Amino acid sequence: MAVSQRIYLDHNATSPLRPEVAEVVLQALKLPGNPSSVHAEGRAARAEIEQAREKVARLVGARPKNVIFTSGGTEAANLVLTPGFRRLGQAGPTRLLVGAAEHPCVLNGHRFSPDAVGVIPVDSNGILDLAWLKAALERAGEERVLVSVQLANNETGVLQPVAEAARIVHEHGGLIHTDAVQAAGKCPVDLAELGVDALTLSAHKIGGPKGVGALVLASDQFEIAEKLVRGGGQEKGFRAGTENVAAIAGFGAAAELAMASLEQEAARLLNLREEARAELFRIAPDAIVVATSAERLPNTFAFAIPGLKAETALIAFDLAGVALSSGSACSSGKVKRSHVLDAMGVEPALAEGVLRVSLGWTTTKEDVLRFAEACERVVGTLYKRKASAA
Repeated sequence: MAVSQRIYLDHNATSPLRPEVAEVVLQALKLPGNPSSVHAEGRAARAEIEQAREKVARLVGARPKNVIFTSGGTEAANLVLTPGFRRLGQAGPTRLLVGAAEHPCVLNGHRFSPDAVGVIPVDSNGILDLAWLKAALERAGEERVLVSVQLANNETGVLQPVAEAARIVHEHGGLIHTDAVQAAGKCPVDLAELGVDALTLSAHKIGGPKGVGALVLASDQFEIAEKLVRGGGQEKGFRAGTENVAAIAGFGAAAELAMASLEQEAARLLNLREEARAELFRIAPDAIVVATSAERLPNTFAFAIPGLKAETALIAFDLAGVALSSGSACSSGKVKRSHVLDAMGVEPALAEGVLRVSLGWTTTKEDVLRFAEACERVVGTLYKRKASAA
């Protein structure tokens, strides 16, 4: 099947590069100067970075000077989730608490010793247990704690009560980070309203280039004692190395586009998502959609059809020209049972069949109809097999 005929419904893994962004990236690639150089060519490259910094800051209601560009969301999380992250003049955290459904970059990318890490449980809808969090912070007493919770889950789309978590954490003298990679550009994200001390972003989730992200701090009153990348003084000393000017410029362009159409695009994607879900239930009445009782991103739903394994279904949909996913796309292409679904208590046999549909700027009504056609083909084969075995 020709590439032009394929239907791409995996925007949570990567949202395709927007044409407008590609043009910005191309123009920035032509700039000859190093952004740290003082001559005109260097200043032109620096201007691209600073303009992008302003655009990314606006996307999340931050001040540009508190945006630190990195190679992606994973590096940004690794950079901030360390005992060396602290307010100026204060001791750093000695303990880390993370949500059970966090992205692997948080669960595996932090720099705390294993015995200093606790896991905040979630309920059957994937929502954080805030009572557990409060009790854990009370038990910690004078010990300073860093908490990391997602704003939106990449697999289920579930939105977390981050603002309430931040209030609880600050009442107990702790620090809080949120992974806003999946939420930014899909729902309003405001640093002040969330009340977090830091959040992390990734450009390729909003139609920007792969390989660039950001750590955004709530103010300039924070420091990180041990940097990940050491060398020159780029990014105000938080992240050394010559900046990827073209990717950063593309990040800024993508952020600006996402911000300009946020409300309208969210409404459009929600309508398409509900149409796709209705088609799924028309074709497979026994289908199960995960976390329907929770507030979720407008573009995402995860579903399972009893008796259909995810690996088999992904291949079948792919052959039908539809790109879906199962679990996180950051696991070297492996199809395995999701730790997110395990944390939610989803029955293992069902969890092994969960697929994710994630819509984005390229998605049209025609794509939803093509998804339905693929469903009929995939599910029809399953039902025929069940009938012959009966």
